[in-house]
Amino acid sequence: MWPPYLQLIRQHCSQALNILDRFHIVAKMNKALDEVRASEARQLVRDGYEPVLKKTRWCLLKRTQNLTGLQRIRLRDLLRYNLRSVRAYLLKEDFQQFWSYDSPTWAGKFLDQWCTQTLRSRIAAMKKIALTLRNHRELLLNYFRARKEFSSGVIEGLNNKAKVTMRKSYGFRTFRCLELALYHSFGKLPEPESSHEFFRRT
Repeated sequence: MWPPYLQLIRQHCSQALNILDRFHIVAKMNKALDEVRASEARQLVRDGYEPVLKKTRWCLLKRTQNLTGLQRIRLRDLLRYNLRSVRAYLLKEDFQQFWSYDSPTWAGKFLDQWCTQTLRSRIAAMKKIALTLRNHRELLLNYFRARKEFSSGVIEGLNNKAKVTMRKSYGFRTFRCLELALYHSFGKLPEPESSHEFFRRT
């Protein structure tokens, strides 16, 4: 969604269907929700209230089906409070319905309704997300126009794996060494059992 990137796509790939898919939107929404939670947790401590938001980060960010038993109980207790974090969480969960649509028209109607509701929520971080989604409405709906067949989740996974490989090695002296390390990491190439004859002796 970076404006210079979108401008380059328009200039050099004018016939391409630019898709903003689920991976990036969910990541941005989780970041906004975490900002709301962290800010409100600090405010509760400052005001001398019970720290009900302590150790609730993953309760709010994880998918419901991935919560542990203890996290489910914690989330259930948390939802009883009228907090900005709870309202932001409910907005985030409500938005998941967007991905269930097949028709771009109906997905667009849901998106418009969700953005209007969120802009009335008086939660700054969530309002910012709603404005971002509204400004990129057509790019979001391209996901449905492409029949949900394309996702950047796989590419993001590869990028993350490459970063982990580079971080584990603390850098490379040459690009060729980096290239070989990535081949081994991505391709799971066979490695020798040991590097010296000494270790093969019994």
